Amino acid sequence: MRITRFVATAGALALAFSIAACGGDGEGGSDTGSGGAAAGIVGKASSQKKLVIGVKADQPGLGLQTGGSYEGFDIEIGKIIAKGLGVPDTGIEWKTTVSANREPFIQQGQVDLVVATYTINDERKKVVNFAGPYYVAGQDLLVPTNSTITGPEALAGKKVCSVSGSTPAKRIQTDYKDASLQQFDSYSKCVTALAGGQVDAVTTDDIILAGYAAQDQYAGKFKVVGKKFSDEPYGIGLKKTDTEGCNKVNEILKAAAADGTYKTAWDATLGKSGTPAPELDTTKLTNCA
Repeated sequence: MRITRFVATAGALALAFSIAACGGDGEGGSDTGSGGAAAGIVGKASSQKKLVIGVKADQPGLGLQTGGSYEGFDIEIGKIIAKGLGVPDTGIEWKTTVSANREPFIQQGQVDLVVATYTINDERKKVVNFAGPYYVAGQDLLVPTNSTITGPEALAGKKVCSVSGSTPAKRIQTDYKDASLQQFDSYSKCVTALAGGQVDAVTTDDIILAGYAAQDQYAGKFKVVGKKFSDEPYGIGLKKTDTEGCNKVNEILKAAAADGTYKTAWDATLGKSGTPAPELDTTKLTNCA
C-alpha cells in the first residue's frame, strides 16, 4: 500500500513540475518576443499592420485635433512613415502628446513613434532614438502687433510663456534668466494668455508661432518677431533600442524627398500660409544609435 501511495504521489509531483515547466517556457518565449525584433516598429508594422503615433493636438498647420481627426504637417509625415512601413492610414492610432510626456510615452510603449515638433538634442538622445530631422525650425517670439519686443535680448522683466519640458522653455531658463517664465502644458494655453494680456510673449519654434498668428481669431493681433535664436531639428522619436526602425524611417524620408511626397505633405498643410516647401536635406539625417 505504501509503495502504491508513493508512486501516485511521485507521479503527481512529476506532472506538476511538467506543467510548470511548460508554463515557464511559454512565458519566457513571450518575453523574448517582446524584447526582440518584433518589439520594434518594423516588426509590429509587418505583423499587425498597426501603429500608435504620438502627435500634438493644438498646433495649427502642424498637429491640430478637430473632433476625432488630426491634421497638419506632422500628421502627414506620420502617414508617410506608416505607409512606408506597410501600415495604411486606417491602421494608425493618433495619440495626443504634450512636450513633457513624449519620452515617457515612448519608453513605456504607449506610442510606437512620436512626430510632434520634437527637437533632436543630446539630452533626449540618452533615452530615445531619433530618425530625421525632417524639418529645421528656429526659436522665435510671438508678441502683440504693437509690442516693443524686438528679440530675445529685450525680454528682461517681461513675462514669457512656453511649454513645460520643451526646449524653448529650457533655453529661456538658461540663456535669458532676466525674463519671467510662465509655463503651461500646451502652447494654445500660452497663446490664450497672450491674448488676455497675462503674458508679454510666447516663445517656441517660428513655424508653430506662425500657425497661431494665422488663425482667424488672432488675425492682425499678433506678429512673429522674426529673429530666430536657435536651430530646432525636428525628429521622429522611437525606442532607444530600435535601431532597425530608426534606419527604416530615415530610408522612408529619403524616398519621400526624392519622389515629391514630402513636398506634397508640406503644400497641403503649412504651404497654405504661403511659405514654400523647404528642401529636405537627407545628408543630415541622424546616425541611428
